[in-house]
Amino acid sequence: MAENVWIGAGATILPGVSIGRDSVVAAGAIVADDVPPATLVTGGKATTQRQW
Repeated sequence: MAENVWIGAGATILPGVSIGRDSVVAAGAIVADDVPPATLVTGGKATTQRQW
């Protein structure tokens, strides 16, 4: 996991997944794929909602 990452309550990050710098994982999200830097992911099967 990179620096400055925010992970919401109840989020599940599966083994082997990397989270990019300055990313946000919403509460309750299930992350099965790598998250690019500066990205917001949400949902049951976490999907990219916004990049900055």
